[in-house]
Amino acid sequence: MTDYNFVFFIPWLIAAAILLVGFVAIKIISRAVGKALKKTSLDPTLHRFVSNVAIAACWIAVVGMALPVLGVSLSAFLAMLGVAGAAIALALKDSLGNIAGGIIVIITKPFKRGDIIEAGDAAGTVDSIGMLYTTLVTPDNKVVHMPNGKLSTSTIVNFSAESKRRVDCKFGISSASSVPAAKEILTVLAEQSDMVLPDPAPIIGVSGHSDGMVFIDVKVWCNTADVFDVKYFLEENAKLAFDESGIEMQAPHIVVHMKKK
Repeated sequence: MTDYNFVFFIPWLIAAAILLVGFVAIKIISRAVGKALKKTSLDPTLHRFVSNVAIAACWIAVVGMALPVLGVSLSAFLAMLGVAGAAIALALKDSLGNIAGGIIVIITKPFKRGDIIEAGDAAGTVDSIGMLYTTLVTPDNKVVHMPNGKLSTSTIVNFSAESKRRVDCKFGISSASSVPAAKEILTVLAEQSDMVLPDPAPIIGVSGHSDGMVFIDVKVWCNTADVFDVKYFLEENAKLAFDESGIEMQAPHIVVHMKKK
């Protein structure tokens, strides 16, 4: 009876030994994969995902080696694994879609942490890129968690991708004011600012007329980090310079004539 019990437990002991050896081997493989990923050009956000996939594949292989020792058919195990995988995929289809979207975002790299982007109805600075959500911080310090599935199918505008950007301003002056004088003032302002780049050269010209107004466009280039400072500098100092020179800035208006009966 004792010998029978010992023989009965031999497969379980072998299976336990396989699992134990597999556990140690997976630990070693996990560390090796982590070190190898650090030497690659893959985004660090993708490292954990790749490592987890490798660990899951190793455990499946280890369990697949241990089960036949216990008399479990390998084909039955694979079939059960397929059914379980299909059930999990059906239950977590939205989450899996976000994971797939996260992988697409990480691989294609339309943006990185610290970039200012606009996607869908959200805009802000990228704080983190997770497997399910990308976190944005808006200019007024709100935190937006955008599902990666939605993000991967949205039009993404990256305001930080290039080192230089163009700042566009439009000024409306009275049609009675001197256009050449206004253009000269705006040219001097653009040249005075150290933030405005000389190349490409500023573009200043009349862009239209409406209701007794003349519209003058100012298009200048600057470093991406200086966009708002340049915008505010031009808008404020153009107003001050126009007032000092007697150039009337005008807003669109409607004149209503009342007719007495």
